[in-house]
Amino acid sequence: MFNYNILTTPSFNTNKKCIDSIFECIFNIVNIPQNWTLNIVFLDDDSIKNLNKNYRNIDKTTDVLSFHYFDDFNDLKKDDIAWEIIMSESKIKEQAIEYSLWEEKEFYKLLIHSILHILWYDHELDNDYIIMQDLEDKIWKEVFWN
Repeated sequence: MFNYNILTTPSFNTNKKCIDSIFECIFNIVNIPQNWTLNIVFLDDDSIKNLNKNYRNIDKTTDVLSFHYFDDFNDLKKDDIAWEIIMSESKIKEQAIEYSLWEEKEFYKLLIHSILHILWYDHELDNDYIIMQDLEDKIWKEVFWN
């Protein structure tokens, strides 16, 4: 299972037990190695916009970016940082209002989504979208409805 670090603390509440449950559930459901460390960082919109422009050629703010730092994970140790998830706190707050959710719940939804991206899932094609959405729904139900 992933080790994770939250490097910056958002202004909204998060619950370590819920975050741990998300990681544990993904570990149990997704049969892809998850043996290294992942950082979670909250940045301002200008910083996210710059990263999005530099790495994806998209000149706008986004809610979350996921970064892989290695192509081959065979020689990494458990404490090696293999990935980062960069989140926009203001986008989380905006989307929480838009979707009538608490900010914390929107964060958990984006965290699940981002971890699946880290594990090579995508949603560019219709079939891939269905697979990823089904996994997100399954994880959400497992963590929050059980």
